[in-house]
Amino acid sequence: MTDRALAVVRAGALTTVQDRGRPGHAHLGVPRSGALDGPAAALANRLAGNPPDAAVLETTLDGCSLRPRSTVTVAVTGAPCPVAVDGRPAAWGAPVRVRAGSVLDVGAAVSGVRAYVAVSGGVAVEPVLGSRSTDLLSGLGPAPLTDGAVLPLGAPREGHARVDVAPQPAPPGELVLRVTPGPRDDWFTPAAVRLLTSRTYHVSPASNRIGLRTTGPALERARRDELPSEGMVLGAVQVPPDGTPVVFLADHPTTGGYPVIAVVHPADLPAAAQARPGTPVRFVAVRRRRESEGAAFATGL
Repeated sequence: MTDRALAVVRAGALTTVQDRGRPGHAHLGVPRSGALDGPAAALANRLAGNPPDAAVLETTLDGCSLRPRSTVTVAVTGAPCPVAVDGRPAAWGAPVRVRAGSVLDVGAAVSGVRAYVAVSGGVAVEPVLGSRSTDLLSGLGPAPLTDGAVLPLGAPREGHARVDVAPQPAPPGELVLRVTPGPRDDWFTPAAVRLLTSRTYHVSPASNRIGLRTTGPALERARRDELPSEGMVLGAVQVPPDGTPVVFLADHPTTGGYPVIAVVHPADLPAAAQARPGTPVRFVAVRRRRESEGAAFATGL
């Protein structure tokens, strides 16, 4: 039995293994997946001395508890939360040394939704299509963590970031999402298109890794016929029959049959990973200055 492993003492509400995902497989019906808050995951890896593509743990709201079988360096980023080792407070957002057999406890998020736990060497579960990410939609990758599970760890690199604190953006008090027109905005009335970017929505408790669902004014369609299924991208704002927008996140389906009224700028999506239910959401229209600039809004397949 290798000592480069991590035992799960408390799995939490939903803790998954995530890396930078598996883009480029949409033609196979495989979502992108990967850490919802990519910058937070990358920072955790940097603090723990890992390469940026190492797999980390993504927790949801109530954290998790872990026991390493060898001494490791860990870093917790993303949603601010209490961190403790064997019951003693430890640093959040900085490297922490955890001895073999000690228990690292990542507590409930004080604000935000998802914390990221990087361990020196990275979580070394078997990759699928080039990624170790858990994909909740397709079922690819490792299953969400359960109490008692054991995760293999990779070989650590020499050294880690020597910092007192690493600046991180606070979870949003208001989620502002820049959008460009979607391919099916003409399926909605002009009033509905204006409504999307002039009224405030709120994050729905039904949100998950597949999509950020909203509550608010319904968007009226100008066309009532059926739309054949077509490709979907990361950040697509799809409008189901109830008329309230859904922003597609990392585990989104690769095709869909509801019209896409807009597409969110990719740089705004990490904040969506940290928006709690009830958070106000504003969609802000921006203009495409060049075709190449606009194309950046349609990445994510």
